[in-house]
Amino acid sequence: MYYDVLKTFIAVVEEKNFTKAAEKLMISQPSVSLHIKNLEKEFQTALLNRSPKHFTTTPTGDILYQRAKQMVFLYEQAKAEIYAHHHYVKGELKIAASFTIGEYILPPLLAQLQKLYPELNLDVMIGNTEEVSERVRMLQADIGLIEGHTNENELEIEPFMEDEMCIAAPNQHPLAGRRDISISDLQNEAWVTREKGSGTREYLDHVLSSNGLRPKSMFTISSNQGVKEAVISGMGLSVLSRSVLHKDLIHREISILHIKDFSLKRKLSYIHSPLMENTKNKEIFITMLKSNYQSQRLK
Repeated sequence: MYYDVLKTFIAVVEEKNFTKAAEKLMISQPSVSLHIKNLEKEFQTALLNRSPKHFTTTPTGDILYQRAKQMVFLYEQAKAEIYAHHHYVKGELKIAASFTIGEYILPPLLAQLQKLYPELNLDVMIGNTEEVSERVRMLQADIGLIEGHTNENELEIEPFMEDEMCIAAPNQHPLAGRRDISISDLQNEAWVTREKGSGTREYLDHVLSSNGLRPKSMFTISSNQGVKEAVISGMGLSVLSRSVLHKDLIHREISILHIKDFSLKRKLSYIHSPLMENTKNKEIFITMLKSNYQSQRLK
């Protein structure tokens, strides 16, 4: 069956070695070679560029590797669904979430989910928006939760809640505590921001460009906590979700700049691949997200 052949090809590409691939799959090296030969015959193309010491995938090999990962996952998902008979809320739900959602918004939802369905195992991966989108595209996650947008046209996207964004400043900043701040007062300020690929960074870039704001400097840190600590230390301003700043505001460790006639809001969305069939586990989670979104809109 082609399932075993495709698994062999994936192992060869990832291990970059026929012997290691054979050991990983617990089959003989001649079997590995035969599987690759049969695949190249089937698709009438060379999948690997071979040399005495190493090999690389050809352009067509790269295409097959991406699709093989998806096909193997779909096959294994079908086995799991048939085994569970698709009626019980148990098994596993793989969630990929961007940093702001995964660290500050998702935990109470997961606690609620686990309380309602104690036999459901939750596997959560946290990364930036680009990383989450890639995980979902490659079917390594059942569902992804992101801030902002995704450029992956293979994925479906739908909002589940509105997120209030704030301009955070160190308490000693000259604008902290003022009530008459205009957007032009933010011209030529130092900014602390997340890395490229982050939904929060994408949002800050939009705020700056759409308001004609020129930053004096941009300091990049790849975590929300790191950005907050840099702001608290006086390194500059930042745009962060209120959920990220909640505890710091309670302890008065950071300030929010209130801009006259100016509000910052964005949609948080869930993404999923149409290639992946909706399981009962995912449907329940999506229902919870939508319920949370509707409740938030009514407030």
